[in-house]
Amino acid sequence: MKRFSQLALPYIIWAALMLILPMALIALYSFSNQGNTIVAFSLTFEHYVRFFTDPDFLLILWRSLLIALKTTAICLLLGYPAAYFISRCAENIQNTLILAITLPTWINALVRTYAWIGLLSEGGIVSQILAFLGFEGVEMLYTEAAVLLGMVYNFIPFMILQINTSLCKMDHSLLNAAADLGANPRQTFWKVTFPLSLPGVINGITLVFLPAVSSFFIPKLLGGGQFFLIGNVIENQFITVGEWNFGSAISMIMAIIMMLMMMAVRKIEERNQGGKED
Repeated sequence: MKRFSQLALPYIIWAALMLILPMALIALYSFSNQGNTIVAFSLTFEHYVRFFTDPDFLLILWRSLLIALKTTAICLLLGYPAAYFISRCAENIQNTLILAITLPTWINALVRTYAWIGLLSEGGIVSQILAFLGFEGVEMLYTEAAVLLGMVYNFIPFMILQINTSLCKMDHSLLNAAADLGANPRQTFWKVTFPLSLPGVINGITLVFLPAVSSFFIPKLLGGGQFFLIGNVIENQFITVGEWNFGSAISMIMAIIMMLMMMAVRKIEERNQGGKED
């Protein structure tokens, strides 16, 4: 046991330096009103009060949560059928399809998002296809639809991979048992397949929602500044305005929201597993 503890020591040190220490500094900045220094520290809740009393910031937070929910819902609606189809294929075809899904993620997300600017801009491929179908003059770039498209494109692989993993681990003898008991394919799916894939669905929702709610470069590039989300506010406070204390407070608020959501997801998963055991 002592040997394993020694092996874990480098990771503990790395986690402390790269994760715990930065979060502690952000928390300290959020309760300070002394600029970018903690030497002359004075405790204050001014930045938190400012955020929750300003309707503009609350509107941006609500808009960020709403777009993240829309992104998650679209990824689930599109990703589940794709994951289900992949899980029903032969093993060699599964590997090929998984590679096709993960291959775009090998390229930097910023570069891939820049590519969508050319595709959605006036005279781009998407515009030409819409014109060919009779939808001339439809603006795609710098709209909410463009932001949602960029987020779904970047995050849907996480949903597909998580659900596909759960479906592949499923005991397929249960499907045969359901068929022997007289269940039709629809009943088998809703009574057997979908409940068994819920861990993958929950993990996929978590991996899509959390980065979507805090994304800043996708709405900035594809929204053209018209869809200012909470991630853009944090970036603006740190880089443009230079108010590290207020930016740290917003970061802590988002961190707390994300942790609460992860706890809720964990509770749902534990309840689902407890129901299976019963």
